[in-house]
Amino acid sequence: MKCAYIDCTEFGQSVLTPEILSRVPDLEIFVGDPDAETLARLMAGAAGVINGHTIMDEALLRKFPDLRTIVFLGTGASNYIDVAAAERLGIKVRTVRGYGDRTIAEHAFALMTAAARNIAMMDRAIRRDEWTLPVAVDLGGKRLGVIGTGGIGSELIRLASGFGMEIVAWNRSGVPHDLPCKAVPLDELVETSHVVSLHLALNEATRHILDRARLEKLRPDAILVNVARGALVDETALLDLLRQGRIAHAALDVFEQEPLPAGHALKALDNVTLTSHAAFKSREAMLRLLSGGFDLLRADLEQMKTARA
Repeated sequence: MKCAYIDCTEFGQSVLTPEILSRVPDLEIFVGDPDAETLARLMAGAAGVINGHTIMDEALLRKFPDLRTIVFLGTGASNYIDVAAAERLGIKVRTVRGYGDRTIAEHAFALMTAAARNIAMMDRAIRRDEWTLPVAVDLGGKRLGVIGTGGIGSELIRLASGFGMEIVAWNRSGVPHDLPCKAVPLDELVETSHVVSLHLALNEATRHILDRARLEKLRPDAILVNVARGALVDETALLDLLRQGRIAHAALDVFEQEPLPAGHALKALDNVTLTSHAAFKSREAMLRLLSGGFDLLRADLEQMKTARA
């Protein structure tokens, strides 16, 4: 059966091993972002495709009646694919979960330590030929509040526990009992934690979960870490409080608008550490992502072959 990986990145291609490729030997791999004509050629007659970041609306999906499965490389398939339309058309939409839990947790931990030690601030100053000695904060014994205890939040809790931090957590569906942390109400977490780290999916229930009222409850010496989604935080309120020194530091990998626009106010603040929505990007995570995606496609193709036999 025909199948295609429609938008492989150069980084992804560099990670693919012969062993992974052998799992779907007939897979056509297109490297880059396909134009409309190329996409139509790749998907015509295909029973299954791997999609990394290509928009697939209902009109597009209806053009390919042979399509039966789409493997989306990540968890946010609905941001790119009309999942409801796919279901109506009898097309499975598969997602790859857990591939970046440790990677993203390590990035959150790195942002937390960079903020506590003012690393980005000193780096910028030295490049301007300024020699500054800002006062750092020891994290050992400090309270870390983790909002969201899915795969990433749980990994961060384990990392921070080994680092000697006291950890409290809140999760919408409850905190797992086997994690080395104490479950507390959300507002108590916000009010009492030296570091608050966000690890929630974005939906209507979680949008601006840290609104102005909650942000104002943060300790004045608090560090806010966000590697989840920018819109979990009221960015305007966060900017106001950072300018006023009502929050010590924000360490952010995600933003309400990405890429962060030229001249954005966050870029002018010394008490902000910024990274470019890159928490997920390591060779190890990409290897796990592609391995999981190829496994899902192979399983679905084998199931289709069995059904036709």
